[in-house]
Amino acid sequence: MIVDAHCHFVSTREPQHAPVSFASYLARARAAGIDRSVVFSGFSDDYREANRRVAALISRHHERLLGFGCVHAEHDADRVAKLVEEAVALGFCGLKVHRRDAALTDAICEAAAEHRLPILYDPHDEVDVIARLAARHPDVNFVVPHLGSFRDQFRAQLRCIDHVAALPNLFADSSAIKVFDLLVGLVMKAGAHKLLFGTDGPWLHPGLELAKIRALGLTSEDEDAVLGANLLRLLPRGARSGPRSASRAPSGARGR
Repeated sequence: MIVDAHCHFVSTREPQHAPVSFASYLARARAAGIDRSVVFSGFSDDYREANRRVAALISRHHERLLGFGCVHAEHDADRVAKLVEEAVALGFCGLKVHRRDAALTDAICEAAAEHRLPILYDPHDEVDVIARLAARHPDVNFVVPHLGSFRDQFRAQLRCIDHVAALPNLFADSSAIKVFDLLVGLVMKAGAHKLLFGTDGPWLHPGLELAKIRALGLTSEDEDAVLGANLLRLLPRGARSGPRSASRAPSGARGR
């Protein structure tokens, strides 16, 4: 199973978003052979409402989509536990936090630990911060996209590789990593089991992002792991086949 670990659901009616189409993403992902996608809201002033919109989307495409609930570390500080509980009730199997909103907090990590949810956190170049959080919360699995820097801050990305290699509960997704040799270095230093395939859809073409993984020349076993199995191991039991499924995560998983 090929699973895209990183895709946004955004509205083209919102002026801060580029003119992209989520329907086009789904069509392109299907054509590329991607079976499922993790989807979460774009930036929002109200993640409770945004999460509900994503849940409604998933209900229309339940065979294709998995959901991560978004949390604003600052605006939602007084309702983190309630927002995460609602995300679980909506069928979400992980959390998404972005440094552009506010820095990830211990309170969000603790809520994730309680519900056994992984956290996808974009540190916006602050890769040492996510490493410290991962060390402080060993029962939470953290995924860092873009090797920590969508802006291609190479020193930060190289430090991120070191952190992913050193910390058993810190993983990276491949979305929007433009320098191919960074992916090569990550696999060499941390191992293929620490890399998750992601596209940063709908902006980036899923077929092109998938080609980067194919170009790594991994063994069949390692490629299968990167393209889906690594992510599925991190999700709560029942998430592998969709919200509220009774399926179990693969054996040997850190996910619960």
